[in-house]
Amino acid sequence: MFKPDCPLCSDQARSIALWHNQELRVIDAADPNYPGFTRVVWHDHAAEMTDLNSPERRHIMDVVWVVEETLRKTLKPHKVNLAQLGNQVPHVHWHVIPRWTVDPSFPDAIWAAPAARAVEQQQAWQALRTQVAELVPKYHEALRDALESM
Repeated sequence: MFKPDCPLCSDQARSIALWHNQELRVIDAADPNYPGFTRVVWHDHAAEMTDLNSPERRHIMDVVWVVEETLRKTLKPHKVNLAQLGNQVPHVHWHVIPRWTVDPSFPDAIWAAPAARAVEQQQAWQALRTQVAELVPKYHEALRDALESM
């Protein structure tokens, strides 16, 4: 069910899909601080995972696992965070977030205030972030291929 006031239902949100099928879409979160940050968004408006039936829950999680696995193989983060919150947008979606020990918020959630960092660590993150951003098109291509072969 499309809701025009939902940011995950908007035409803009739908237009940035890297891949989609009848049930869901996979989008690049386009967060410049976290290159490779990806969202898996269920098309129908459901607030909680338990609003989905068992096959639907399996399907969205299978896609989340493919996103995580592809992200790990291509971008090689130190850690991957998975989050399904919906506190601000009550629409089932998963955040798949690559993390590095030198990123601004590590080890806290990316939504936490960035910790004070030494200049060296800030420079290390800038350099790594640039390298990772250059790999994102390769990640997107590999992700499309992996999702098509599910």
